[in-house]
Amino acid sequence: MVQNRKIERKCVDFPGNIFKPQAIPLSKLENINLTKEELTAVYYSDYLGLRQTEAAQKMEISQASFSRDLAVAHKKIASALFEVKALFFTNEPLEDK
Repeated sequence: MVQNRKIERKCVDFPGNIFKPQAIPLSKLENINLTKEELTAVYYSDYLGLRQTEAAQKMEISQASFSRDLAVAHKKIASALFEVKALFFTNEPLEDK
C-alpha cells in the first residue's frame, strides 16, 4: 500500500519569488512553478552539496521523497533554461496526493 505524502515538510525560506530571462517581458514567457520543497531539495543537494540522506533528514522526509522532489526540480529548471521560461517559486505546501 502506498503511503500518503507528508504535507508539512521543513523547508528553507528563500528571498524572491521569480527567476526569468533578461530582456524578455514576463507577459511573453511561459511560467513554471517550483514548490518550496523542490527548491529546498536543490538548495541542500546542489548548493550545499549534502548527500540525499542528510538532506532528507534535514527536511524530515524519506530519502525516496527527497529524491523525487530533486528529480522534479531538476526537470523543471532544465525546462526553464532550455525552453526560455520563467520560474516561479511558490510557498504553498504540497497537497496530499
